[in-house]
Parts: sequence; structure tokens; C-alpha cells
Amino acid sequence: MNRIGCINLILCLFFVGSMSSFGQTPKKYLVLLKDKAGTPYAISRPAEFLSSRAIQRRQRQGIAITERDFPPNPAYVAQIRQLGAAVWYGSRWFNAVLIEATDTQLTNVLKLPVVIGIESGRTLKNARMAIGGDQLSVINKENGDLLTTPTELITDNWSLTTVNYGASAEQLTQIGVDVMHQKGFRGEGMLIGVLDSGFLNADKVAFLKPLFDEKRIVGTVDFVQRQAAVYEDDDHGLSVLSTMAATADNSLYGSAYKASYLLLRTEDVASESRLEEVNWLLGAEYADSTGADLITSSLGYTTFDDAASNYTYKDLNGTTGLATRAATMAAQAGMVVLSAAGNDGTTPWRYLSVPADAVPVLAVAAVDRTGAKASFSSFGPAPDGRIKPDVAARGQSTVVGLPNGSIAAANGTSFATPLLAGMVAGFWQAYPTLRAVDVVNAIRRAGNQYNAPDDRLGYGIPTFARAATIAGNALVLGMEPERDVQVWPVPFSAGDLVRLTWDETTGASSPNQPVTVSVADALGRVVWETTSQPVSISSGMGQTRAELQLQIPLGNVPLPTGFYLLTAQSETRTKTVKIVKK
Repeated sequence: MNRIGCINLILCLFFVGSMSSFGQTPKKYLVLLKDKAGTPYAISRPAEFLSSRAIQRRQRQGIAITERDFPPNPAYVAQIRQLGAAVWYGSRWFNAVLIEATDTQLTNVLKLPVVIGIESGRTLKNARMAIGGDQLSVINKENGDLLTTPTELITDNWSLTTVNYGASAEQLTQIGVDVMHQKGFRGEGMLIGVLDSGFLNADKVAFLKPLFDEKRIVGTVDFVQRQAAVYEDDDHGLSVLSTMAATADNSLYGSAYKASYLLLRTEDVASESRLEEVNWLLGAEYADSTGADLITSSLGYTTFDDAASNYTYKDLNGTTGLATRAATMAAQAGMVVLSAAGNDGTTPWRYLSVPADAVPVLAVAAVDRTGAKASFSSFGPAPDGRIKPDVAARGQSTVVGLPNGSIAAANGTSFATPLLAGMVAGFWQAYPTLRAVDVVNAIRRAGNQYNAPDDRLGYGIPTFARAATIAGNALVLGMEPERDVQVWPVPFSAGDLVRLTWDETTGASSPNQPVTVSVADALGRVVWETTSQPVSISSGMGQTRAELQLQIPLGNVPLPTGFYLLTAQSETRTKTVKIVKK
């Protein structure tokens, strides 16, 4: 099975769907389109295909919106529909459409001049048909694309005066989450996309009640059945989610229990096929367009029902796997992507899986309470010699929640991965000016064996404190500290003065440029703005430094809790950082 976890779930029944036969016709195919010429979309109008959060995430990291972000050309999709093929989804990144077609329909589709072929030349195993009705409301019926109309991201000031981690203390302290929480970083304002096989009873169990009461489930999509409901299928994703989002006092706390989440079902436990990788691609694209900061995936692909589709070890090169390519594109869009390394450490295969082999992805191995590698945790390195897995967290006897509301211990890199994802979310919350690539680099460098990585645990077990130390040294991250913008405190509270430091090196002849500072809410509405003049400071060697230190009375402005975007802009430079009011 492709889920990477629950290989030995203590006190838990592990449900495996029976192999289903859906017939041979019609079948599903990922049809590749030749280009995006004549598209109605434009780079200057990104709100037509990306949410404001997605746009802001790119802006903060200096990532350009390109043609790759455009949905497939609706005119091309219409030509395919006219031939009788059913269009399930469109893929922006692959410029493709997932269709369901008979052999005759497929033959005709492939004759279209706008079509260049089928992904990998392989037939995708047929999946279940959509049930219909309002369950298709997340689909744009004109072109098959997912609509980006999720619930508005909401955070508030719910908190416990004392956090009693109970049995989950060890797994949290091992990666320094206790310190992170003490510093006030619990994931507020962060959005995490969870790709899994289902979240059975997540909306009913007590340990996730605050998550739902506070409306921090931003969106749900079942890509297997093409519907919104995800709470009636497999339970694996529920346990995964619990390691991040649970709040069961004296029992189980998640590593990012105040973050917001997207729950995306991409895995069908009843079969193993490349279609599930297509679903992974679609889930990652949805997370991107909705504005997720991170993706955590406890899924992996090596072998399939059709043996001709199996991957070999040489295929784990970071460029071959369908989901691997999708994960790379997700990282290029400015998201941090974490993927479970796999549970094949004691099998003849033993290696990790797709998409954990992707270069920019944090592949997560499993350790026990002492920090030793769990025997089942898959090995690296990548066939091209790259360090894989990247890092590790508790995956043996990890405390998780179950669909009946109880708490148990489970084994699997499936649980090490989201546990660490929560820490990464809190770390990025603490250092919101970092780019996704800087976050990944810092987490790798924060591993306890960074100076001596191996093919079992990669760079080792990172901690929040070590990552924070690294983030304080901007040179390590390849940044230019003298050109950076720093804002503190993060998060801020009522009564706080938010302090901004703008430090820019310019030529000796460059005049001081006024800096406009504005603060906008999640919907882009400006709630505070001012323009100030920096002070020139000589730096020698014909250079001057324009320095601005500003105290912003945001704590005295009647703002609701949540995240805001602070933008500082001169004639030559714009910098946007995320701040959070708690």
C-alpha cells in the first residue's frame, strides 16, 4: 500500500480497502497539452487563478508568477470534451487534463493538434466515479480546474495557560517543540496542506474539537471521488493530522496545534496506481493555489498493481517520478514540502520512495525515543549520491489520535513527517522573512548529525532552537543581512509597539529614499500606513547605508487576532513580511 505509516499501530485496527475492479472501459488518462497559447489568463491578473494568499506567498519570496501558473487553455479542454471524454481535473503545472475515456474516445483525443500525448505513455488505473450533486461544487465545470474558494483563514487567541503534553511530551521535546511553544509559536497564521488517504471522524473526535470550533479547517477535497467530503474514508490521515493539530490535555498535543489546515484526500487504499500520483499532483496544486505555506505527505510510491509501472531504485533520481516532479514544482512555488521516507528498511527494497526523492523536499526518517533509527525506516541515499533521507523525527511508538477518539502509539515515518512539519511551521512563523528554500536549508543544518550525515537519518534530528540559531545567522542562509527587513515581536499582542528595522546599502550618490510602510489584513485591506525618511550612515568604500527604525503602534490599533502583511517600500525596493497578532 502507498500510505507510509501505521505499519504497527498499537491498539488500532488497520483497515485496508479490498482491491476493487472498476472495469476496463472507460479508463483514465493524464493527457498532456501542447502549450498555453491563446490563454485567457494573464500574469497581470493572477487573482483569476491564484488566491490572495498564494500571490502574497510568492511576493514575499520574490517568486515570479509565470505561464506555468495558468490553468490549461479552456478552448483546448473544450475540444476534448466535444469528443465525449469526461474531464475530471486540469493541471496547471503539467499543462494537462485528467480525462476518462473509452479506447475510441482516447484515439480521437490523441489526434487533436492541441494534444501531445499521455503522461509517461501509461494508462492510469480506473478510479471511482463521482457521486454527483453538490459534491462537485469544488470543480469548475467549464474547464475541470479546482476553484480556490476555501473558508477564510481564521485564527484567534484560544490558548491553555499551561500545556500538559502527557504521553506526547517525548516526541515534542525531541525536536524542541516545547521550547517553540514556550516562545509563543504554535502555528498561528500558518496554513498546512495534508495529503493523505482520508480523515475518518476528524470532525467528531474530541482531540480535534478546537480545530473545528475555531474554523481552522480552510478547505477539504477528495480527489479520489471528486467531492468535498473527507471525513468518511480511511483513518490514516486522521492519525497524521493528530500529531500536528491535537489538543488533548495530559495526553496528546500536536506540534502546530494552532495552525490552519487543508485536508486533501489523494490516496485510494483500494488500489495502487499512477492515478494516485496524479491525485498527489492535483492536491499539491490546490494547496498552492489556496495559499498553503507547507505540504506534508505521508504517502509514497514504488510498486503498483500494474508491475510495468513500478519504479526502480535508479528512478529515485529526483526527476523521474510523477509525484516527485510535482513536489519539486510545489517547492518552486514557495511552499515547504515534507514527505515520509518510507517503511521499507527491513525489506529487500529498503530504499525510500517517490516523492521523497525530490531535491527540495524534506524526506523524513523515523527514530525511537532515544534518537536511534527505527528499523523499518527506509534508507537512502538517492541513486545520484544525494543525502536522503534529509532529517528525522519520532516515528516509533509515536503518540497519535484514533477515529474512536482514543489515543494510542503507532509506528511509521507517516507520523514522524507531520510531527516535524508542525515544528517547521512554527519555525517559519517565528522567522517569517525567510524563503521556503531558506527554511529547508535551516532545518537540514539544524540536524544533530549535520556534519556527518548518513543514508539512514540524513542530517539527523533537528530542533527548533538549533534552527533558530541558524536563522539568526543570515549568511548561513545565503541572505544579505544588511539589506534585510526585521520586524519584532512576532507575534505581537495588544499594547505592543511593533518595531521595524530597514537597512539598505546604496551607492554614495543615491539619495535617501522615503520608505512607505503599510500593514494589510489577509484580504489585502490596509489597516495602517505611514511614510518615513531613513537616516544615511556612511559605510565606507563609497557606500552609504539607509537605515530606518520605526515603532508602529499596532498593539493600540483595534485589530482582530490573525496574520497581517507588513510591506516596506522605497523607490528601489519592496519587502513584505508576515506578522501575527495573538
